[in-house]
Amino acid sequence: MTEVVISPKFQVVIPKEIRDKFPLQKGQKIAVLAKGDMIILMPRAPLKHYRGFLKGAAGTEPIREKKDRL
Repeated sequence: MTEVVISPKFQVVIPKEIRDKFPLQKGQKIAVLAKGDMIILMPRAPLKHYRGFLKGAAGTEPIREKKDRL
């Protein structure tokens, strides 16, 4: 597990090993989600980018709680 330190301005640096794994760009927007006791950082992309990305995914366990759904 990779660890980062929160700066006095509440900023974090995404480690190089993670930046190399994902096609992140300078100035790109990142969605910040809170799920229970976790903080999730998710790169924002156009909806077309995500089309079919779950095809063949194993498991049907919901990611969101029923109360969080619209």
